[in-house]
Amino acid sequence: MQDIPVVIVGGGLSGLYAAFLLEQKGIAYRLLEARNTFGGRIAVAKYSDAHTVDNSTDIDQAESSTAFDLGPSWFWPDYQTQLSSLIESLNLSRFSQFEEGNMMVERAANQPPVRMQGYKSAPPSMRLVGGMAALIEALYARLDARCIITNQTVRQLSKTDGHIEVQSEDTFGHVTRRVTTFRAQHVLLALPPRLVEGRITFQPALPQNLSTQWQETATWMAPHAKYVAVYESPFWRYNGLSGAARSAVGPLTEIHDASTLEGNGALFGFFGVPAQVRQSVSDDVLKEHCRAQLVRLFGKQADTPIAEYLKDWAQDPLTAMPADVSGDGQHAVAPPSKPQTGVWQDCLTGCGSEWSAQFPGYIAGAIDAAATAVQSLPATVLSR
Repeated sequence: MQDIPVVIVGGGLSGLYAAFLLEQKGIAYRLLEARNTFGGRIAVAKYSDAHTVDNSTDIDQAESSTAFDLGPSWFWPDYQTQLSSLIESLNLSRFSQFEEGNMMVERAANQPPVRMQGYKSAPPSMRLVGGMAALIEALYARLDARCIITNQTVRQLSKTDGHIEVQSEDTFGHVTRRVTTFRAQHVLLALPPRLVEGRITFQPALPQNLSTQWQETATWMAPHAKYVAVYESPFWRYNGLSGAARSAVGPLTEIHDASTLEGNGALFGFFGVPAQVRQSVSDDVLKEHCRAQLVRLFGKQADTPIAEYLKDWAQDPLTAMPADVSGDGQHAVAPPSKPQTGVWQDCLTGCGSEWSAQFPGYIAGAIDAAATAVQSLPATVLSR
């Protein structure tokens, strides 16, 4: 059994940033991540001219490549100042979302798409060079890798006198699952509340009202699916189009330019098809329908992408719970992040993005929630 002041459950942005803050304070920790990669809902598809990829599961494989976001893409530095300051301190390059030109609109299946005046976001939406994964990579590079363990699925938290026992399964490459127990003074839950409530057993149980609130908090991105088509160049721009589109026909309801700052053109869209329907159709068929829609909107050149990717977050068991599949995809109101009474008081804090009061579900929310959780650690932990 390993004794450690703080255990962080989850290696997405909030978990990595919490680890970053703990290291700055000189507080020992262990971060346990169920995947073999970091970032959680921040994921990119990497395309390289050296080997064209046309497979939705072949993600993040190219050594020298161009990245396209399959999860969140944007941030807004004008009012997400904490996140913006972090990005600046990590020396990451940013650029504005391309929105110059007209947009396309599909109102009905029996009507041709129409060209309309486009609009620009205010304040402007910003993207990172290298995709949002650049933020994950920069944070991880500044952490002590010895404190971070992948392929660790936390199954149970048990409260005993003076500490919490964290039981974690290592399932990577093992026929028999190996269980490791960590003993912590405090646990930071860097996961969506619904995933915590549904995947982790608490002994004794959490207060019922808190458990219910966590279970009812929708996970951002969980019902969504995203399609990306990569082209040699952003050909739609040459026709005075921004790459933006809205459609009541589908399968994509909202489409945007996803081109890199210098290099490939790309379009991405959010599916309007319900998760249950998507699951009954193969990825190849979904991609075929997406290409047909892009042809309707942007012309024949859209029919021959050099790469395309599809990420259905509803089918990711480390993101979505069954309740998320039928969700409306809206940002939830942040629930309480910690128990206020009982045996779990002062030893357990939620720090995933959904726990941010300012930006629940957003990238900025992950930074806000992690910072708030670390700042509110009990003095007994901060002094260790």
